Amino acid sequence: MTDTRLIHRVGADAMEWLWAHRDGFRLDPDADPEVGFLERFKPIGELALICGVLFREGVAGSRQAELARRLLDHAWRETLDGGRMLVRGQRTEPISPIPFEVYLPFRELGHRQPEMERAVLLHHGLESRQAFEAPPTRRLALSAFQRRFGLTPRPPEAEALRATWLARTPEPWTVEGHIAYDITHCVFHLTDWGENPGGLPPDLARYLGTWLPVWIDDWLDLRRWDLLGELLVVDACLPRPTLDEPAWEAFAAAQQPDGAMPAVRTMPEGDEEAVFDVVYHSTLVAAFASALATSHALTALARAS
Repeated sequence: MTDTRLIHRVGADAMEWLWAHRDGFRLDPDADPEVGFLERFKPIGELALICGVLFREGVAGSRQAELARRLLDHAWRETLDGGRMLVRGQRTEPISPIPFEVYLPFRELGHRQPEMERAVLLHHGLESRQAFEAPPTRRLALSAFQRRFGLTPRPPEAEALRATWLARTPEPWTVEGHIAYDITHCVFHLTDWGENPGGLPPDLARYLGTWLPVWIDDWLDLRRWDLLGELLVVDACLPRPTLDEPAWEAFAAAQQPDGAMPAVRTMPEGDEEAVFDVVYHSTLVAAFASALATSHALTALARAS
């Protein structure tokens, strides 16, 4: 089995880089209308989700946990202005689900914004919100987020799942970049980001158990570190994770000395903001994969002792 210290170090180093580059989680209130004000909310929501996983799994060292808490507080207080920027975003694009998606993980970690709470309840009842066109995996995500908020999912998650690529278990050799991300995110939402492996239907778990090692080998050969990291998360969400040793060793070797994880092949060049925009996601994914894999590795050690 892969060295637990190696897996844990990937996450610890990733958090160091994310903290050092926390100003990259920025908003652009004056964004061009063609780009949209809400475009830069996505990284902040992803940061909150991954910090939540770190706290939940309880395997972070004291330094890693401290950085996660400081990052979360910085994003809420400084970047989101205590949630007021989410309210502004909702007013700017009333039917967009993005402010809700970003708000939920902060809410789950103890941050509340009363006006945002009222907006969520109001918009959940609008037919326009349900008519909002979204790809199947995104629709599943919204239903899962509604459940976690305490709302009745519209549509129900089982119904949303049926329309996804993964639920149909099609030919595995047709998987390419876009489809692969649909697969990984479908698993994330079905398992509540690794918290509930039992949320993955048995037939889908068997399908993934058969083909995931092949996909991991494919993306490892291509040095697609961002996608490889997400597939390593999927592995950790299965009933019997493999903690693929060659993949983890290559993944750890690709990580930079400062903790950044390249998205594809090697680190990009350019100014700090441009580099951040390319690698923040793969670095967050490294922290995510590390937390789940470390948790499973420690559980396996405890059972073996």
